[in-house]
Amino acid sequence: MSTRCSLFRPRSFMRSLLSLLALCLLLLSLIYGFIADLSPRPRVLNDIQTLHRHNINCGAIYDMDPVEVGKSLIIRRKHVVEDTDESLVNFTSDCPSFTKSRGYDDVCVSEEEKDFPLAYSMVVHKSAWMVERLIKVLYSPSNIYCIHYDQKSSPQFISAMEGLARCLPNVFIASKRESVVYASISRLKADLNCMSDLLGSEVKWKYIINLCGQDFPLKSNIELVSELKKLNGANMLETSRPTQVKKERFTFHHEPKEVSFEYQQLPVRTAQLKSPPPHGIEVFSGNAYFVLSRAFVEYTSRSEVVKDFLAWSEDTYSPDEHFWATLVRLEGVPGAVPRNQPDITDLMSKTRLVKWQYLEENLYPPCTGTHVRSVCIYGAAELRWLLSYGHWFANKFDLNVDPVLIQCLEEKLAEKQKLFQSATSNSCKG
Repeated sequence: MSTRCSLFRPRSFMRSLLSLLALCLLLLSLIYGFIADLSPRPRVLNDIQTLHRHNINCGAIYDMDPVEVGKSLIIRRKHVVEDTDESLVNFTSDCPSFTKSRGYDDVCVSEEEKDFPLAYSMVVHKSAWMVERLIKVLYSPSNIYCIHYDQKSSPQFISAMEGLARCLPNVFIASKRESVVYASISRLKADLNCMSDLLGSEVKWKYIINLCGQDFPLKSNIELVSELKKLNGANMLETSRPTQVKKERFTFHHEPKEVSFEYQQLPVRTAQLKSPPPHGIEVFSGNAYFVLSRAFVEYTSRSEVVKDFLAWSEDTYSPDEHFWATLVRLEGVPGAVPRNQPDITDLMSKTRLVKWQYLEENLYPPCTGTHVRSVCIYGAAELRWLLSYGHWFANKFDLNVDPVLIQCLEEKLAEKQKLFQSATSNSCKG
């Protein structure tokens, strides 16, 4: 007798449904555990919370492994709140614990680095931990670091900067500080204030490099020393003949005006033409970033021509973007670039790698982070490109946009520092 197979068996169906539910729960638990595992892990030392670290494989990020890059995107989308200024204030309240935990007390310095100290002018106003991480990745006991914080900065940020200066013997606060207004002379004066202090320090540094809080190095300290030695006293910065639009920045008188958006105050162009530059100076255009020799800084700090040009620049728009670019073209200045020499563009100058939105896919690949004022805030997927491009520093970075990229840059630069030191210095082997 033949039997007829039933198409629906309640018990079998229930078993299958329960198995499916169990599998779903298992997958959910794995996903939850995976995401939880990506959460930043704060270290705790003597009841003081220190720096968060994300559970990520930076070697795989560098190799563009899609799974690991995907993990970095999950971390970004979680909008993890990074470490606060107050936590750095608390951390630096115990200097021995701070320096030990962050590794400042265990930095090997090669003979090459000892013989070629560098100076840094750091003009900053927010994100205390980003400033600390910038100092840490560049740190060498032979270098010297001047911090200029904006007078408008929060009390917590100022306390954190003062804590860094208290705990680190070669870090100090600028003796004169400006209330910095975007695109005004105050931004330039902030660097000049640090320069003056650095010239008066006991450290006989060879080159000065200026940084802001959203910069990060692409070379380790020993690599920078090696690169700067090759300059043989020359300077590294952008210096080009200005476009007609940029000429208007310094041919018209500008006055500070209150504005309703981000900056609160900006220099605004008037209809009043300025007098020509003093001493027949031809104005060149560039950006705010420089790598300058000590001889250049000493010479310009004493020059009456430079003082007159600075005074003339007071009422221009973003004078830091023409001041240095012009000075380096003056005859007789140490490491001068002759005026008849072709333009040195931002891509030719190694001082700063900036990715402009309107040049993406023409000069460089698309930004994988986000944009602010047409400038890319880099994402982790750009790690390899950044380290391979050849520049010494890049801008912009933001812990709130992509903390993984900053962590991975720290790791890769530490690896390169150790590798180069072991190859060139007997004292740093092992």
